[in-house]
Amino acid sequence: MKHLFSCLKAYRKEAILSPLFKLFEACMELTVPLVVAAIINTGLAEGDRGYLINACLLLVAFGVLGLVFALTAQYFAAKAAVGTAAELRLRLFDKLQSFSYAQIDETGTARMITRMTSDVNQVQTGVNMTLRLFLRSPFIVFGALAMALVVDRRAGLVFVALVPLLALAVYAVMGICLPLFRKVQERLEKVYLSTRENLAGVRVIRAFSLEESERKEFEAREEALKRAQKRAGALAALSSPLTYALVNVALIALLFTGALRVESGALKTGDVVALYGYLAQILVELIKLANLIITITKAISCQKRIGAVLDMASEPSVTFAPSAARPAKGMGAPCAVAFENVSFSYAGGGKTLDGITFSVQRGETVGILGGTGAGKSTLVGLIPRFYEITEGEVLVGGENVNGIPAARLRERVGVVPQKAVLFKGTIRSNLLWGNRDADDEALMRAVKLAQAEDVVAAKGGLDGEIAQEGKNLSGGQRQRLTIARALVKDPEILILDDSSSALDYATDKALRRAVGTLGCTVFLVSQRVTSLMHADQILVLDDGKLVGQGTHESLIESCEVYREIYRSQVREEAR
Repeated sequence: MKHLFSCLKAYRKEAILSPLFKLFEACMELTVPLVVAAIINTGLAEGDRGYLINACLLLVAFGVLGLVFALTAQYFAAKAAVGTAAELRLRLFDKLQSFSYAQIDETGTARMITRMTSDVNQVQTGVNMTLRLFLRSPFIVFGALAMALVVDRRAGLVFVALVPLLALAVYAVMGICLPLFRKVQERLEKVYLSTRENLAGVRVIRAFSLEESERKEFEAREEALKRAQKRAGALAALSSPLTYALVNVALIALLFTGALRVESGALKTGDVVALYGYLAQILVELIKLANLIITITKAISCQKRIGAVLDMASEPSVTFAPSAARPAKGMGAPCAVAFENVSFSYAGGGKTLDGITFSVQRGETVGILGGTGAGKSTLVGLIPRFYEITEGEVLVGGENVNGIPAARLRERVGVVPQKAVLFKGTIRSNLLWGNRDADDEALMRAVKLAQAEDVVAAKGGLDGEIAQEGKNLSGGQRQRLTIARALVKDPEILILDDSSSALDYATDKALRRAVGTLGCTVFLVSQRVTSLMHADQILVLDDGKLVGQGTHESLIESCEVYREIYRSQVREEAR
């Protein structure tokens, strides 16, 4: 609950004023049955019209005051609840931005969306209702009990017996419902996941004509959610009939006792009406309290899930104190990049990379080749420290990447991932991700180097609109713009992770030639041998191991894996 209270701290004034005004409203309500009793016992019984008029005006005044207090309390409660929910969402978003790649993989998109939407909304509702009812309802329940004892002590004993029974019933329902509502949220997550996957992969689903199977899978998840909701709802619904049953039994006992007391002259008719009014107030407030407890139960469950995310450790800027730059083993001046016996494993899996050692001089172009799953993308992802290595060292400029602050390290590295990701906005707004201070000349220079001038021209210039995820562009157009975005950064190290796969050979060749004029260290990951043949050195990966390193000519002579890949592609192109 520490995160919730921390977010609520900024709204301490509202969190105090809202319950306070609700207590004022409760005082008005507790006074009403006494006024009604006086109207019956004095105004009607004695025919005193003046007293009757004054008493009725007093009731109207209580009603108006109660309305003002209720509206004021609602305003403060809503302000505190909305503000707290907004702060929670902001913290969740900030936490997401601070996660490492491994944590993002572990957390999952659907889970984070559920936390930031459904869970936060439930917490907001819980805060709102708690501020309005958590003090008011118990105050009215015990206040009505006290007032009933004041009206008539013997009849008030009915209230003394009723309240503990009602409290016990509500508590029992709450204890049973808490784990059930947690299961409901888990089922809801699976429905969100299915929805997201279908929206993101709609083209694949239709290409394989799997609409029917996906519909059935969604129906199964929705049915599981519905069953969980029905079970939790059915048990939660027990609170109302259970409460009504207990109150009706108490009402029968009250009327019987009251009738005997009136007949004996110990009690007046108006007093019985007042006692009935207090019993009705207890009934209403206990039903509200039961619903409040169910809402709080849901909110607590959701808050725990939110807290679990917020309590996760963020990606450390550095994992140990920075050290002085040093050369790679056996080298003179520090290399641009060096791997020294590097191994890496994803959580719960075997080694993706095993004992990788190589070094790259500044300004060199390095090609990385290998079959699917060989570890190519993983290897280049270790340079900007997207993942923490399992063994060995990765050096950038002679410094261990674990000792370089993450922001400073990634400022030096430009990355173009396999999946070309663009954001809704304009071409300009997307390119400025590389350098917020870049002018139009710098942007167009990057566009030209990325062979994307025709893309910009087709969209009407740098202010051309980009749809969500770049859906209004072809795959090759998206790739060229993401490359331009990285080039705007003017990086010291440029990583092109199979980022030209959608380009034709002529455009790919022109791109490689343009990138070669930049003078930065370039890592080219590609499935095409022809894209890497002119690299200063080529790294050949097979099942996570470095099985070949050298130029195209030397690898043809010495590396069987490289030779096999080259021959298979040459034969394919010859057909």
